Amino acid sequence: MPRTSFTLEQVVSFLLDTPMFEDLSTSELSEVVGVLQVQCMRDGGVIFREGEPGDGWYLVWEGRIEVTRSSELGPTRSIEILGPHASFGETSVIDGQPRGVTARSVGETTLLRIPRREFERLLEEDSLAAYKLALAMARVVCRWHRQTMAELADAAVERDAMASAVRDRLEPLVPGLPPGE
Repeated sequence: MPRTSFTLEQVVSFLLDTPMFEDLSTSELSEVVGVLQVQCMRDGGVIFREGEPGDGWYLVWEGRIEVTRSSELGPTRSIEILGPHASFGETSVIDGQPRGVTARSVGETTLLRIPRREFERLLEEDSLAAYKLALAMARVVCRWHRQTMAELADAAVERDAMASAVRDRLEPLVPGLPPGE
């Protein structure tokens, strides 16, 4: 069964080893520790579903999380598997929009949850820790955006190459085929 209690030293050490928190001082980490919630999940447990409101974000203490997204064009796709020290669920906390993915535990998993309201409260109180975390979240979102744009550009080039290859094969077979662009 996943662990449900930790010492302050264990949590601070964990956070210091987590990329999203690496720029925070020990005193700033103590502000964050005050709002953390422990959540234990059994195998296959749903942390949140695509379309639900973003009421918090998460860190994987132990175990793994599968992130999936449904598609109108086909079956639900696995996007990634996250392990210890990974954070997820930040996007809906930042933009207030419904979840864009579903997150489910793979095996027994222990998570640390930061509720959206508590995070917003820290921001309202001008917590430097909250501002540093918001900047770290923005960096994560920017990295995802750059990666997605590169993948879209690669897909467009691949699509154009495939269309050209199909046209080249059809031209001898279809008289009067309009010229390609």
